[in-house]
This record gives sequence, structure tokens and C-alpha cells, in this order.
Amino acid sequence: MKRKVFVDGQEGTTGLQIRDRLLAHDGVHLLEIESERRKDIARRAELINQADAVFLCLPDDAARESVALIEAGNSRTGFIDASTAHRVAPGWTYGLPELRPGQRDAIRASRRVAVTGCHAAGFILALAPLVAAGLLPPDYPVACHSLTGYSGGGKKMIADYDSARDSRALDAARFYSLGLSHKHLPEMQTYTGLAFAPVFVPIVDNFYKGMAVALPLQLRLLAPGTTRASIHRALSAHYEGERFVRVMPLDAESNTQGGFFDAMATNDTNRNDLFVFGNDDRVLVVSRLDNLGKGASGAAVQCMNLMLGFDESTALLD
Repeated sequence: MKRKVFVDGQEGTTGLQIRDRLLAHDGVHLLEIESERRKDIARRAELINQADAVFLCLPDDAARESVALIEAGNSRTGFIDASTAHRVAPGWTYGLPELRPGQRDAIRASRRVAVTGCHAAGFILALAPLVAAGLLPPDYPVACHSLTGYSGGGKKMIADYDSARDSRALDAARFYSLGLSHKHLPEMQTYTGLAFAPVFVPIVDNFYKGMAVALPLQLRLLAPGTTRASIHRALSAHYEGERFVRVMPLDAESNTQGGFFDAMATNDTNRNDLFVFGNDDRVLVVSRLDNLGKGASGAAVQCMNLMLGFDESTALLD
């Protein structure tokens, strides 16, 4: 019997991407709200309580309101929240199956899963294994730049870029969140085990989707004896056997195109690729993913598959 699934906020960028994946999923029946009733609380509550799993593709406050619509005694319906509202909240499981041993089982057993943010997914997958292996001290002064396509900004930013196409006004890359208080910081610190939040600067550029999260590291500040090769080994060991996280060869030439890095090479997949560049003094760890895939809708469907007992990779591409 097919499992019933509802996307609350189905008309947003992430909601539409989740819907596309669910339509290709043989194990689910998609409950869809009538467009004229999408703000009707009673109708949303009805669909939420009919569903086996509900995706929340909403602003934070609206996501919290949706969770509150669950009926007393309903222990069947599970929530998969794509907003920032619950990522470090008590009682919610972080939706990154590859995070650590046991994380998949925690997602399977949970009825409240908070999906990782796009920048945070790349950051955590690159850094958490290095902290866990003792190579990177928790108090290391981490800095990170993350290049993303403009689809991560949602419908308004997509419209801004589309309208500026002829004028070329938005052709240059743009730094943002320059107050250094980006909304992904709490999860980036919490799930890597860092003692302090990183200096994190995101950059949006004139391409639709794709992401490259770059972490420069000074080897002299890491555990004694740490090298580029030992960082690569630690990442490889942590992700051995993972379908959606690949640690790429320790070879700059094969991982670049004429010395340039392609931030879009994992687009339309649920894959996160990890690279270790650098020399004997300094290392650059780069995490590449589709900000709408492993960074949003793909990750959400991966968590739903675990929650509802499907094969984890159903309706996802690697």
C-alpha cells in the first residue's frame, strides 16, 4: 500500500523540487492541496493528519504553526522540515544520514526530522569527520566561503536574476550575510562539534544551481603530523560505502578543468563530492553539491525514505 505524503508549501522552490521527486516515487501517494485553499488552516490540518509524512517547505514561523496542527493522539504522521525552525531544536533529529554512525537509525525512528541547510550540508560533511578524527581541534578558527547558484534565494531572487538578464546588472558574484550571522551557523557549529561558530561568508553568483563550500586550513594549527593525505584518509574512512558522499582522488589535475573548479558538476543529483587540495603547509577542503538536491529537496526525500521504510535512494540520482 502506498504511503500518503503531503508537501506543505508545495509552490515554493524546494516544495516544487520535492514534488517532482515524489511524482517519480512508486511508493507514495501525493496529497495535494487546492491552490485556492493553500492558506486555509483547516484544510492544511486535514491533509497533515491524513499523511504518513509531511514536508514543511515554509518560513520558520509557519513551519512551527504546521507542526502544531497535528491532532492529539496522532503518532503516525511524521514531519520533515526543510526550514531553519527545528534544526537544533530539542526533540528533532538532524536530517543528515551520513553525519555519524547511528544517524540513519535515528532518522528511521524519528517522527520529527529537520533537514540540513544547503551551505550547512556541505560544511558539515567536510568538517565533522576531521573533528571526530581528532585532526581539527574544536577551537580551530574556522573560516569558510560558500559559492551558490541563485536558486537558493527562492522565487524572489530567481525573479531578480531573470529580470536582470538583459542588463547584466547581476553578472558579478555577490558576497552577502556580511554581518557574519547567517541562519545556518547554529547547525554548522552544533553538528561539527566546533567550540565556536565559523567565520562564514556565502557568495551568490549568476548561475541557477550548484554549490562549492570551501574550507581553508592551516596544517600547522591542526593535530601534529596532519597532512593533506591524512585529511583525505580521514574523509575516505568516514564515508566508506556511502552512496551519496564521494571523496574524490587526491589529484588536483583530474578534479579541475584547466585548473578551474566546476561548482555545478553534481547538479541534478543527490551527491556530495569532497575534495582535498593544497600543499605541505595549507589545505583547501571543498564540498560540492546541488543546493536544490543534497542541499534541500534531495536530502528531504532521502530522509523520508528512511522514515517510511523505503530504500534510501528511491527517486534520487547519484
